[in-house]
Amino acid sequence: MDQTMKQLQKKLTELEVEAEHLLLARHQLVENDKLRNWNREALTALRKKARTTKTSVPSPFESIMKGAAGTNSRRPLVQEVCTICGNHDSSEHTWVMVPGTDLFARIPFHAVHTILETDQAQLDFEAKRLQSIVKEKSYLISQTGVLADKVSSGVLKSLVALSDRAK
Repeated sequence: MDQTMKQLQKKLTELEVEAEHLLLARHQLVENDKLRNWNREALTALRKKARTTKTSVPSPFESIMKGAAGTNSRRPLVQEVCTICGNHDSSEHTWVMVPGTDLFARIPFHAVHTILETDQAQLDFEAKRLQSIVKEKSYLISQTGVLADKVSSGVLKSLVALSDRAK
């Protein structure tokens, strides 16, 4: 092969690797979104069970003002109120399916929603990371427009539409 064909082959393999990374990141992003939606649904179900909404639980400031209004008891001035539990019995057990298995576990209500909120924050962070990867890979692929004058657009479209099928 002559030098220009080797360069073209090298550029095409680099482009194919970047496109494969882009497709993997998109697939992971879709899976991550499914998990985020399931987590959000579970948190909503827990809020319904505790009969709270995001705004129905009083803020710590409201708790301080209620407590300071003429009580001389020895209870703490600031009483922490969970945003999901509210005044729900946080020691009540809830059944949870352990991720990746077919096992159910009975875990305290407060621990369940704390775990779900932590997972939700981690999934949100992962989604932002994957979105940045998708943007970066898309930009890299679009910058390889140098191939457009050497390879016809029809050939590039056929490369994008390629799929592995068992014969």
